Amino acid sequence: MRNGTNLYALDLSGASFTKACGGPCTEGCVTLARIGEDAWALGDSKRPDAQPLRFTTQELDAAGIDPARFGLGA
Repeated sequence: MRNGTNLYALDLSGASFTKACGGPCTEGCVTLARIGEDAWALGDSKRPDAQPLRFTTQELDAAGIDPARFGLGA
């Protein structure tokens, strides 16, 4: 992150995760939430108890993950 904030120190309690699916989502989906100005949390609806991975916007872009596909703006 620009200011050196530890992504895993950011609070997820108010995060609103949304799903992006290419099909019927019967087996689960990737979930994404904005957790800061330049911070995102990526989860797995099949494993709701697993800690979501955290990424910057630049890292999401490098991985080919577009927040717009989740209905979120970058």
